[in-house]
Amino acid sequence: MSDTTARVPVQFAQLTGRSILDSRGYPTVEVRAMLEDGTRMIAAAPAGASTGEHEAVERRDHGRAYDGRGVHGAVAAVDGEIADLITGRSWDRLVDIDSALAGLDGTGSYARLGANAVVAVSIVAARAFAHTAGAQLHQWIAEQTNSAQRLPVPHFNVLNGGVHAANALDFQEFMIAPVGAATEEHAVQTGAEIYHALAGLIRERFGSAGLGDEGGFAPQIEDPRMALDLLVDAITTAGYTPRVDQVAIALDPAANSFYLGDGRYRVNGLEFGRDQLVDYYLDLIGSYPIRSLEDGFAEDDLDGWTAMATAADGRVQLVGDDLYVTDPARIRDGAEHGYSNAVLIKPNQIGTVSQTFDAIRTARDAGMVCMVSHRSGETADTFIADLVVGSGVGQIKSGAPARGERVAKYNRLTEIETDHPDLPYGLA
Repeated sequence: MSDTTARVPVQFAQLTGRSILDSRGYPTVEVRAMLEDGTRMIAAAPAGASTGEHEAVERRDHGRAYDGRGVHGAVAAVDGEIADLITGRSWDRLVDIDSALAGLDGTGSYARLGANAVVAVSIVAARAFAHTAGAQLHQWIAEQTNSAQRLPVPHFNVLNGGVHAANALDFQEFMIAPVGAATEEHAVQTGAEIYHALAGLIRERFGSAGLGDEGGFAPQIEDPRMALDLLVDAITTAGYTPRVDQVAIALDPAANSFYLGDGRYRVNGLEFGRDQLVDYYLDLIGSYPIRSLEDGFAEDDLDGWTAMATAADGRVQLVGDDLYVTDPARIRDGAEHGYSNAVLIKPNQIGTVSQTFDAIRTARDAGMVCMVSHRSGETADTFIADLVVGSGVGQIKSGAPARGERVAKYNRLTEIETDHPDLPYGLA
């Protein structure tokens, strides 16, 4: 962990936790802090359904309530050990708090205190440091990460499958990315208009469709090509151009969920060896305006990642999510082996904001780009919107342009643009 800005002391008078519901109706941890100057602030932890094996570990109660997913133990850790650690003293740097939390936990994965408790405390502490420094959160993050601020291209997940939806579509996320938009507001407008055009096409062709965890539609289709055809038609129907430099498509197959082992995968009822799956992806990339492919292979199928990176030869963004879990060490290893050219950034995967900053720095030092991401179980917390602007990585995904927990992030981005109209928009 590292910290690059001037030290402005923060003093916490009070730190408390409580259980709230996330967007899937399961509990998560909210942390409330009061500073010595009387300022109050809140942060909440998201939760993932599609998780990597090496992620920081949430603390769940495993009792009868909420099918074992209660978080009273994690909340008790905030109210007890963590509050005792944080309050009643002066802190110079966020990294000092985050390092102290890691030491208090002692497991290396936050399994004892709970990553859901720790990340919420770390986020609320970041807000406290920004407040004490007299800066907006995104400005403070820019100083922390030595970054030029940038408004990002949003990647709207408008068709859901995999573990995020009750349909037979193996690929988890089909996203639209308004790369050619002029501003953040224009990008959000583009996403919303295509989303509604897609809704009309789905009603026309399928009668109705449910929604997945991230607000995208979940029609009863199995073939990824049918989903991609729907996207192209929706983009065109809404009056936009389906092209990688205009409105591009991004995919997150989340291959862990359809990996059979031994380099074999099952998609749309067909079995693929890893080389066949590489050819399948390349055919899709050649047929549709796809700019980004995330988790195209399982996290432990390193031969698959290598084969895809070699075959793609830089023609498409290859994003590692479960492969890296926002871990600087894993990102460094991936860069050395050439597994991908991009990294997904999720603070709750690694556990603290300081470690998240380190992950972004590590990726940059290795010449890899980053995309900031939400989780499928979200809250109204907008930290990642400030994170993506402050770190200047130029890309974010936060689900569909619908549902309060998703649009909260997009609305925060347009709010930042309104307050700072001089900030550039687009890919870094």
